[in-house]
Amino acid sequence: MQQRLQKILAKAGIASRRKAEELIKEGKVRVDGKVVTEMGTKVDPDAQDIECDGIHVAAREKKIYILLHKPAGFLSTVDDPQGRPIVTDLLPQVKERVYPVGRLDLDTEGALLLSNDGELAQKILHPSHEVNKTYVAKVKGKPNTKKLAALSRGITLEGRKTWPADIEVLQTEPQATTIKIIIHEGRKRQVRKMFDAVGHPVLQLKRTAYGQLELGDLRPGKYRFLSPEDIKMIFRK
Repeated sequence: MQQRLQKILAKAGIASRRKAEELIKEGKVRVDGKVVTEMGTKVDPDAQDIECDGIHVAAREKKIYILLHKPAGFLSTVDDPQGRPIVTDLLPQVKERVYPVGRLDLDTEGALLLSNDGELAQKILHPSHEVNKTYVAKVKGKPNTKKLAALSRGITLEGRKTWPADIEVLQTEPQATTIKIIIHEGRKRQVRKMFDAVGHPVLQLKRTAYGQLELGDLRPGKYRFLSPEDIKMIFRK
């Protein structure tokens, strides 16, 4: 992915961004063997050779992948103008700048991926890859067989029909039902809207897995780094 040359030099630890701009103006930076003096030039550090004062710049950022158990009450973002808690507050030891892959509502907890790998994020989020997401929803009342079948087949939300979902009743109580639901879409507040549509609003919601990558015994607010094998699990049905 292309970035401004002075930003690449700064990220590589060559100099501050302002000093990097001076080095470019002085003709001390080459891209693919050619001197670059124009400010704002964009370069792909993964595909192009960059030199500063004859030294090759290794600007490729280490890719990291994190599975976080997001607690309720945290925003799935890296910034909030209102100063509310955000998920990256839970990663004080992570030096790299990572971003949530998709989102969980403020009042939803569970599995949330964070990474600095934009390509993988797009692959996970794009509907064509059909990455399954598993949720456990505690809903008001007791949805009957007809309503559960409708959710399984797909229902119309805001003018568009949802894709088929896997539905399994896990527990029934006098006033509530706990249901596992697996979908591969990522519409905003989709699970909540699906149950609202059949008259059984969600009381509690938790995402427990991406594909076959499960949250397991990871406690709220805790996280772990993912291995290449973990990443493969995301795309397994």
